[in-house]
Amino acid sequence: MAHHGKAAPSLRDILRSLAFYAAFYGGTVLLVFVALAVLPLGRDRYKDVVRVWSTWHRTCVRLLLGITVESEGFTPRSGVLYAIKHESFFEAIELPHMYPLPVVFAKEQLLRIPLWGAIGARYGLIAVDRARGASALRAMLAEARRWTADGRPLIIFPEGTRVAHGTRPAIQAGFAGLYKMLGLPVVPVAVDSGPLYQRLWKRSGTIRYRFGAEIPPGLPREDIEARVHAAINALNP
Repeated sequence: MAHHGKAAPSLRDILRSLAFYAAFYGGTVLLVFVALAVLPLGRDRYKDVVRVWSTWHRTCVRLLLGITVESEGFTPRSGVLYAIKHESFFEAIELPHMYPLPVVFAKEQLLRIPLWGAIGARYGLIAVDRARGASALRAMLAEARRWTADGRPLIIFPEGTRVAHGTRPAIQAGFAGLYKMLGLPVVPVAVDSGPLYQRLWKRSGTIRYRFGAEIPPGLPREDIEARVHAAINALNP
C-alpha cells in the first residue's frame, strides 16, 4: 500500500472528509442521547449502543472516506491485555467494534467531555492520570480488576498518547507495572492509521492491523517492554 505523505489534499479528499465529519459526528451526538436514554433499561442495552457507535464509525470510514481495514492474526480474546500502537483516533474509536466489551485505559481528560465522558466511564474507560504517580497506578489497578472480573479484555496504548507514523517512542513506565500486577498475557497490536486518518482532510486507502504473538505474564520489565515495543512498531517504515 502506498501512502500519500504530505501531498496537498485533493478536492475529493476534502469533500469525502466533510461528508464523514457530518455523518459520523452527527450520528455520535444522536447516539450519546440514545445511550443516556437506555441507561435505566439495563447495562446490556447501553453497551449495545456503544457498539453501534463504533460500528457506525467503521461504516462511515468505509463508505465516505474510502478506507478499508485489514487485520492480520486477529482472534478476539477475553481475559488479555491488548497493547496497541496509537497513531490516530481511528484505533481508539474502533475498540468496541473489534473487541468483546473492552475496558480501556484512557486519558483522564476524555472523561471530562460532557455526557460522552459519563457514558465512557460507565462502559469501562479507566482514567489515566500520570500526575498522581503511584497512587494513580494503584487506583487504575483496582478499577481494572473490578471491570475484568468477568473476563473482559483490557486495552492500553503503551506509548501513552498518539504518535506520528514512523516514530518509536519508549514504552511508558506504568505499562510494565500494570502488566506485572495484573498477571495477564499481552497481545501486542501494530496499526498504521496515521498517514490516512490523522489529518484534517483524510485520505482513502487501507489501514492495517497486525496482531503479534501472545506474550505470557511474568516476564521481567526489560523483556516485556522490548517485546511489546518491537511488535507494536512492526508496521513502521
